[in-house]
Amino acid sequence: MFGANMGEVFRFVPKSERERARLIREARAIYSSVFPSADPVSEQQNKAPVSHTVSGANAHRSDGVVLS
Repeated sequence: MFGANMGEVFRFVPKSERERARLIREARAIYSSVFPSADPVSEQQNKAPVSHTVSGANAHRSDGVVLS
């Protein structure tokens, strides 16, 4: 039984390195849930040119910012 496993190599991994890897995996999972990867159709819609028409002294953009 031991003969079959003699070629395996075990590497000691410090607890701090395991914790760091766990935190990175957790952060990536959170990032993926907040910012899901976009499909090509929505990516093209997001890259559409944006134009704002300014008229009057205090014109507003669509996001509510006052242009002066």
